[in-house]
Amino acid sequence: MAWLEITIDTTSEKINTVVTHLTARGFSDLVIEDQEEFETFLEDNRAYWDYIDESLQEKLQGLSHIKLYLEDTDEASLRRLEAAAEELGLSMAVSTLAETNWEESWKDNYPPQEIGSKIVILPYWLAGQEGDRLPVILDPGLTFGTGAHPTTQMVVETMEDLIRPGHHCLDLGSGSGILSLCALRLGAESAVGIDIDPKAEDIARENAAYNGFGAPEFTALTGNVTEDTALMESLAAREYDIVLVNIVADVIIGLSPVLPNFLSSKSTLICSGILDVRLADVLAALASAGLTVTEIKEKEDWRCVTAVRRF
Repeated sequence: MAWLEITIDTTSEKINTVVTHLTARGFSDLVIEDQEEFETFLEDNRAYWDYIDESLQEKLQGLSHIKLYLEDTDEASLRRLEAAAEELGLSMAVSTLAETNWEESWKDNYPPQEIGSKIVILPYWLAGQEGDRLPVILDPGLTFGTGAHPTTQMVVETMEDLIRPGHHCLDLGSGSGILSLCALRLGAESAVGIDIDPKAEDIARENAAYNGFGAPEFTALTGNVTEDTALMESLAAREYDIVLVNIVADVIIGLSPVLPNFLSSKSTLICSGILDVRLADVLAALASAGLTVTEIKEKEDWRCVTAVRRF
């Protein structure tokens, strides 16, 4: 089946009006590409990331348009779209996309991802193709971490050197559960993953099932340890050999005061997701919390910090 890609050019000021107009005429699944909306979103969520792909920002420079897709045989809908665009006084471009099996083609973006010397991240449809590596199977369609980013890779590489059989791990900001699952695959006895997003809990639990892990080996939780004292104390009642924090600098800095609660004299903290320009801020926060840095890994613009608690 061939598809048509329709692009309607507008402005940031008019984009909501255009969306309302199209929705009222029965068109949904609209794709909005608008520089102003994108930048507003970034500003409103600045605490959750330090880095945005510059190529994406450049792609959106000056853009404000709406895209939608129709089957090439749907002439009636195409005529309605042309009429809607004319009513709004906007230009509309139509292009034909090459015939593709869209239900399957997205899988091409998720090849096996080898990390370090032991782990390979596999999408669930490639399960069983791990070769001589330890497989960690994920559903990449659920996002929240697939192993391709340098920050995740550095944590896994560090865990390869540290994890021993019988170790217990705590993963703060666990997302897909990828780090917890890697820890278990590397020989840890148990892992607890916690994230502030309730969707992440279900996703992590589902990914654990792909790998044959369930309670008590893997536990997924939802919560914020900096705001929920009862949760923090409940987690801190257990001893962890490895504590993982792969988020962004501002979140690590915010977590720093409570991190010592999860660290014993035998624990190691691994923090990643730190841009090189934010490294000094993170190091200062860890030092203020009574932590001593033992190693700093570098990959591209990213840094991974290993630390222990001073007693």
